[in-house]
Amino acid sequence: MTSLTLPDIAAQTSPTLQPLDWVGMRGIALPVQLGGRTLSAWADAGVSLDDGESRGIHMSRLYLALEALEHTELTPLALRQLLAHFLDTHDGLSSSAYVRLKFDCMLKRPALISPLEGWKRYPVILDARIENEMFHVEQYVEIPYSSTCPCSAALARQLIQQQFLNDFANQPADIQAVLQWLGSTAGIVATPHSQRSQAAVRVRLQDTLQTLPVEALIDAVESALGTAVQTAVKRADEQAFALANGQNLMFCEDAARRIHHALRGLAWCSGFDLRVEHAESLHAHDAVAESRWQW
Repeated sequence: MTSLTLPDIAAQTSPTLQPLDWVGMRGIALPVQLGGRTLSAWADAGVSLDDGESRGIHMSRLYLALEALEHTELTPLALRQLLAHFLDTHDGLSSSAYVRLKFDCMLKRPALISPLEGWKRYPVILDARIENEMFHVEQYVEIPYSSTCPCSAALARQLIQQQFLNDFANQPADIQAVLQWLGSTAGIVATPHSQRSQAAVRVRLQDTLQTLPVEALIDAVESALGTAVQTAVKRADEQAFALANGQNLMFCEDAARRIHHALRGLAWCSGFDLRVEHAESLHAHDAVAESRWQW
C-alpha cells in the first residue's frame, strides 16, 4: 500500500509574496516558573517572515519551543535561549523573534501595624525580542496605591481653622476643650479627598541579569510612593494608613516624579516608561502623568 506524504501548504513558495514583520500566535496558555512558584501565564509568540518566497512560518515549532518555560526558572537568559530556538527552527525564514508573557504576581503583604497579612495581585507583562541580532527584555507591572490631593488637604485645613475661630474666638483656649473639639465632628468639619490610584511601569532590563526583578520593581515603586494599598487590616493599621496618606500628599505629577527618581536609582534598569493615573473622587475624569528615561 502506497504511503502518502502529508501536504505542507505553508512550505509552498511564490516569488511574489510580501515579507511580514510578525507572524505567530497569541493567548497561548502556559505555566511558568518564577521564584520557585508555578504561575498561570498567557504567551504571545512570533517571528518575522523575511523570505518573500515562503507562504508561512512553522507555528507548531514555536508552540513546542514554549514548553521549555514549564520547567525552567523565568530569567532573561531563559527568554534569550527561547528566542534563539525560535530562530534556529526558522533558519532562512526569520531574522527576528518575539515573545510576550502575561501573568499575575501574587505577593503576601504585611499590615502596617498589626500582625495581619494578605495577598495582593500585580499584573505583569514580559516582552522579549531579538531584532538585528540584539536581545532586549522589558518588564511591565501595574501597582495600585492611594493618593490624597494636596489642594483638597489645604482647603480642608482652612475650613477647620475657620471653625476653630468660630468656636473659640470669644473664650480662652482650654487645652482639654480644644482636645475634645479636635476629636469631634464639630471640629473636623472637612476632610481631603483621596483616590485609589495606579502606576503602570515598564522598565528595560539589562540582559545580564540572573533573575527577573519583579518583586524588586514593585517594592521600589511602593517605597517611593509610601501609600501602598492594604490587604487585611485592624483599626491601628487603618489609622497608620491615614497617617501615611497625610504625610504623602500627592498630585499625579508628584507621584510620577517620585517613581521616576526611584527607577533612576535601580542599577539593573537601563530605561523606563511610566504612567500614573489618579481616579479622581472630585471629578468624573482621571488625572494622569507620564515620564520616561532613555527610551
